[in-house]
Amino acid sequence: MELLTDPAAWASFIALCALEIVLGIDNVIFLSIVTEKLPEQEARRARQLGLFLALVFRVLLLLTISWVIGLTWPLFTLFGNGFSIRDLILIAGGLFLIIKATQEVHAEIAGDEEAAATATPVSNTFRSVVMQIVLIDAIFSIDSIITAVGMADHVEIMIAAVVVAIGVMYVAAEPVAKFIERNPSTKMLALNFLMVIGVALVADGFGFHIPRAYIYSAMAFAALTEFFNLMAVRRKRYRRRDVLKR
Repeated sequence: MELLTDPAAWASFIALCALEIVLGIDNVIFLSIVTEKLPEQEARRARQLGLFLALVFRVLLLLTISWVIGLTWPLFTLFGNGFSIRDLILIAGGLFLIIKATQEVHAEIAGDEEAAATATPVSNTFRSVVMQIVLIDAIFSIDSIITAVGMADHVEIMIAAVVVAIGVMYVAAEPVAKFIERNPSTKMLALNFLMVIGVALVADGFGFHIPRAYIYSAMAFAALTEFFNLMAVRRKRYRRRDVLKR
């Protein structure tokens, strides 16, 4: 009850919510891309499962903070850089995102004919999607919690902030997925985002930290540019319709 009347606790809670929501953008984009090829009902179920797993992973990690902090201790040194379990996880996760985004870009460029030739049954695809979601949730969860550990003194505040952030992501996941589906050009932009995030994770793993503010600012600028491009395309379509009606 004391936390509910503590201004410092509320300040850290609001800051943590903002941080978790921003870091969750990566997760939402990945969920939207990886579930795109599933039927609508299966895609919705996969996104719900993905966000539920993200919540579970984050809460479990918060309940074992001492173990999570231990992940940052160096295991070995290579070329003058110490590598911890966290570093290895970030490198593996970054490479996974880069490879996944590259494969999706290739599939988009190759076109529907090649995609149809290599199509797999829905059940296999759903299992594959779930496995990818589990992997990426674990990676994003570890990075998110380690980033947030120094921002609050109470685990209860951290868990509450995580729950709020996952709730926001749950509300945003389906609209984002539908927007990407309706506007194919935005999918290529989202895949580029994933590549940039993957590169940032690999860089972090090797000890070269790229400020997330730079990455998210570039993503926001690119998204704004794409928004204006979509508006211009729609305006041209409306003009053509008006000309044809006349």
